[in-house]
Amino acid sequence: MVNKDFFLALADLEAEKGISESVFIEALQNALASAYKKQYESGASIVEVKLNPEKSTIKFYTVKTAVAEVEDKEKEISLAEAQLIKKSYKLGDEVYEEFVPKDFGRIAAQTAKQVILQKLHETERDNTLSEFSDKKDELMSCVVRKIDAKNVYVELGKGQIEGLMLPQDQVPGEKYEVNDRLKVYVKNIKNNGRNAQVLVSRAAAGLVKRLFEIEVPEIKSGAVVIKSISREAGQRTKMAIFSEDAQVDAVGACVGNKGARVNAVVEELGGEKVDIILWSENPLEFIAKALSPAKVVSVTQVDEKSAIAVVPDDKLSLAIGRDGQNARLAARLTGWKIDVKSESAAAKMDIFRENEEEEEEFDGDAEPETQESEENEQE
Repeated sequence: MVNKDFFLALADLEAEKGISESVFIEALQNALASAYKKQYESGASIVEVKLNPEKSTIKFYTVKTAVAEVEDKEKEISLAEAQLIKKSYKLGDEVYEEFVPKDFGRIAAQTAKQVILQKLHETERDNTLSEFSDKKDELMSCVVRKIDAKNVYVELGKGQIEGLMLPQDQVPGEKYEVNDRLKVYVKNIKNNGRNAQVLVSRAAAGLVKRLFEIEVPEIKSGAVVIKSISREAGQRTKMAIFSEDAQVDAVGACVGNKGARVNAVVEELGGEKVDIILWSENPLEFIAKALSPAKVVSVTQVDEKSAIAVVPDDKLSLAIGRDGQNARLAARLTGWKIDVKSESAAAKMDIFRENEEEEEEFDGDAEPETQESEENEQE
């Protein structure tokens, strides 16, 4: 039914694709048996197929159980008939009887092709999962290969693995063109059973974190720690950093000489504004710094994870930001609900009363240690 070339081709696939010949053999045996039953049988009979690479043969067998009295001819054979095939058969044994299927060559060839393609596809999927299992949350370089109405498809690394950037992972305002070279954040590796899909992002906060790790040796070494990041891709990012070493200027390390380090990140982000904020274990002090570039007069805790921040009247719009962006990002960065009030509005609410406990209020006289630009001040 087959010639030696067929089995030689399986051996070549094992060498080229790393798929074991035995895996192909097992898959082909099952697929050929299934194809035969679908074509010729009702499905009641048990049919098995045996491939022998050494002899270059494919043989078909019906499988029946040897019984004293036959009740189901499709699945049972009398012991006397079984022993005509092989004398050693006993009651209860499975009896294999070879047969030659009529005109099965075309179906066999088609089935073999389908199985080989399926196994190649499964191997590619498994290789993708294996290669990228440790790449989740990492930064990778890629080349844009295809763009449809909504999605961007990229080629990752040297293995020509395809990554998918969904609309929500694209930066508003960024234009992607075929052959563009980008840095992307590996957001997830999904296995949906048929395909392995690497989801990448340009909009994730993790992208900013990884970019700073590349540019700032102190972050990579652990001397400076990124505590939290909040981001509205394409517009603004706030990043809270901290160092336990009093000798390390955490903000200065991230900014770099003449702003070289932060500017490299901003350039990769297409001009997105980045506020670098010194984290504080005092949540009220942290809130005041998070509202940078606005000057904060005071922060008062209202209840658990909720606070009122008071700013000068002429800095209210700066503290809130365009469409509430600055206050929104500060809230995400700190994990607190922040109500921003002007001094005049706060006075009417009488929130400047003396607190019973000193730690319940942050005095904004101390300047927040943040990196801010002239452009930020004017926003």
